[in-house]
Amino acid sequence: MQLSHFELLKPVCPVCRAQTREPKQLILNTLVRQDTNNIIEGILCCPEPACRHEFPILDGIPVIVPQLRPIVSGWIDRIRARDSFSESLESLLGDCCGSGSGFDDERQRRSSYTWDHWGEFDPAINKSVGQITSPGAIARLLKQGIDLFPKKLSTASGPGLDMGCAVGRTTYELADHLQRPVVGIDLDISLLRRAQQIHASGIVEYPLRRTGLAYDRHTFSVADQYSQTVKANIDFWCCDVTALPFSDNLFSFTSSLNVLDCVHSPLTALQEIERTLEPTGRCVLASPYDWSTSATPTEAWIGGHSQRTDTKGSPATIIRQLLNSKEHPASLHNMHLVNDMKNASWQVRLHERATMNYSCDMLAIEKLRQTNK
Repeated sequence: MQLSHFELLKPVCPVCRAQTREPKQLILNTLVRQDTNNIIEGILCCPEPACRHEFPILDGIPVIVPQLRPIVSGWIDRIRARDSFSESLESLLGDCCGSGSGFDDERQRRSSYTWDHWGEFDPAINKSVGQITSPGAIARLLKQGIDLFPKKLSTASGPGLDMGCAVGRTTYELADHLQRPVVGIDLDISLLRRAQQIHASGIVEYPLRRTGLAYDRHTFSVADQYSQTVKANIDFWCCDVTALPFSDNLFSFTSSLNVLDCVHSPLTALQEIERTLEPTGRCVLASPYDWSTSATPTEAWIGGHSQRTDTKGSPATIIRQLLNSKEHPASLHNMHLVNDMKNASWQVRLHERATMNYSCDMLAIEKLRQTNK
């Protein structure tokens, strides 16, 4: 955690906010390990006497979530896991654990996300032939979203927020666009550690899946892809997008790409975007509305059910109603739809012969200058 980001963002206690207390700014209660401006290990604490909740900083990543215990206990094996195995030993471990194991699931996620986020800078991939898709889809999606806004810059001047940053490419792209500090957040500690490692070393190293349990180790540098100013403006935190540990009216720009259908309460996530954007702040929101009850209860879906209603269960229709204060009882009264793209392309590589293709609904949203109650 960069001290400069901690001092700028002034994170507040998400537990106090969840319990409707006035949230206090977190303090650095314990400093275990520090590298110049970066805190590697420590503990943040809420100074409120009725709360005093603590939040760990693990490998430079602050974990600031209201439900800390289930998050940490659920990820403890990955938090403690060694990740410096040789390619041959990692392959053997994968064979032993087998398909569908936690080890295999994590390798597949690392392969898919890292390939798309950083693969376009990999000389080995760029020289290969017969690819059924190209890396960089998530970066292209963000650029398309940014281009939906008028060229005239917003008057908002705060930092940026990248929701669901995974292994970090969109955080870099947003920081490059804004030329100001950006924090990338995710709940997947394993992916955040990869993002932090890439940020610290400038080296991308990951297993690229060929098929089944067969992977190839890819290692390459991205150190020269972005300026030192952009790198200094980036930090990665573990946060819940439905319970952001940030004050109101903080961010000038929020990106939320393919996150909405991965959270337990999409409406709450939208409300948190509205709350934390400063007036005239902008948001790029994209989703394929690929709902799953493993992530989101059916009752919380934005569309995708109740097809007998006037909206026919259309998520795209309902989300636009939410952005019009007169069309929905749960409308986001301070948010305004500036522009949209109804079929933005996004791909996820599964292995060398399989790619998942998505058509995303992309919205360019701006917060009103004068907020409404």
